[in-house]
Amino acid sequence: MLPTDATALPDPHVCEQARLSRDARFDGLFFTAVTTTRIYCRPVCPAPAPKPANIVYYRQAAAAEAAGFRPCLRCRPELAPGDGTWRRGDAVVARALKLIDQGALVDAPLSALAGKVGLGERQLRRLFTERLGATPAGVHGTRRLLFAKQLLTDTALPITQVALAAGFGSLTRFNTAFREEYRMAPRDLRKRDAPPSHEIMTLRLGYRPPYDFAAMLDFLRGRALPGVEAVDGHGYSRVIGTGAAPGWLRVSAWDGKDPHALKLELHGAAPAELLGIVHRLRRMFDLDADPQAIAHALEGDARLRPLLRERPGLRLPSGWEGFEIAVRAVIGQQVSVAAARTLTARLAQRYGTTLATPFGALTQVFPTPDAIADVDLTEIGLTRARAATIRGLARALIEGRVDFNPERTLDDFTARWVALPGIGPWTAHYMALRALGHPDAFPADDLVLQKAVPTDGTRMTAKALTARAEAWRPWRAYAVIHVWKASMAAQKPRSPAGAT
Repeated sequence: MLPTDATALPDPHVCEQARLSRDARFDGLFFTAVTTTRIYCRPVCPAPAPKPANIVYYRQAAAAEAAGFRPCLRCRPELAPGDGTWRRGDAVVARALKLIDQGALVDAPLSALAGKVGLGERQLRRLFTERLGATPAGVHGTRRLLFAKQLLTDTALPITQVALAAGFGSLTRFNTAFREEYRMAPRDLRKRDAPPSHEIMTLRLGYRPPYDFAAMLDFLRGRALPGVEAVDGHGYSRVIGTGAAPGWLRVSAWDGKDPHALKLELHGAAPAELLGIVHRLRRMFDLDADPQAIAHALEGDARLRPLLRERPGLRLPSGWEGFEIAVRAVIGQQVSVAAARTLTARLAQRYGTTLATPFGALTQVFPTPDAIADVDLTEIGLTRARAATIRGLARALIEGRVDFNPERTLDDFTARWVALPGIGPWTAHYMALRALGHPDAFPADDLVLQKAVPTDGTRMTAKALTARAEAWRPWRAYAVIHVWKASMAAQKPRSPAGAT
């Protein structure tokens, strides 16, 4: 059984059973530290199980490292999925962690991070220590070093570029931090089985099972923009970057050697962009979700219970970039999924950047807000109202009146967007779900939800649906995805729900 308090470890007996059985469902939810070796491991570690008397459990890798333990070289804690309970939603710690993941402490002091989440520096430090067992600086340091450890082990990047990718300003600082924390030099990891050097970088993106990757691809396939992205039966690909030399990425299932991971193939990304790309993809494919916690919160509803049992690995299908999702949401307000895809693809082809050298079927970079803020979008078939709304949101993004910043609460985010002409609650919540991956986003005006939640053939009002969904907090977005998925084959309505 998982704890109801996200600050607490699972019951010690559960931890013990999970580590002895190497239960992947608990991967990343706690770490096993061995007092005799001063090494900490994932619950799935293949090494012989230590004696219980020599074990200390930690909820966070940063807490284990703060206590003086080093990461195991066999199970590699850097490959564990993140604790999504802490990195999701509107709690102060969740918002601060998302900012840290985006590099908020790389070039700015802790006081700046604290200010963004509305706390004082001392308050934030105390809150992190109480809830996570480590300071914000400790969480930031663990995040950087574990990512560096993955790059050193799995890629042929030069150590200088690994240091840059992990957010260190100099090789000397990186070497010093690595030695102090892990009792070894970065080059020592390269003495192991070195990966081949080639232009395509390959990284593992771990998750907790179950994970319905086929359903994720199915959702993305119906909305993929030709030229910008492509989805086949095995994976998702897209163009990345807006500079003179864009690259591409592909996410697919890993082979049998690691059944609980996706495979990221990356070409053309600068080292400094790597950590951001990985975090963006983890959000896009919802890799840090905890299916047990979500199911526990939702299975009390009689309508959702059979859906959860039918698809226990369904995740939130987010998007690569906020502006792209916002444009798609507006275009899809009252047209079908297919029509929204066609119109959005026209916009990308007309106003995006065409690659000088295409990557196979990938030929376009999606346009920036500046590229469409002042153009006549009716030329691609949009109504005047939709064209004006898209131009308006592009200008609002340029001017900073709206954004996709992780320090925003759901209410703050939706209120800012709804203040724009042509953006209603459905569109704002759809953007929160697909652009932010917010677990509690809830488009109550969605026609599919209003018809599919009741089982007696009636249609619920948005007010009644919102009241019903109070019991689903803080995971309402997962209920939405389950209902959408169950309804997809049965109906393809034309309504604000058409863009789902």
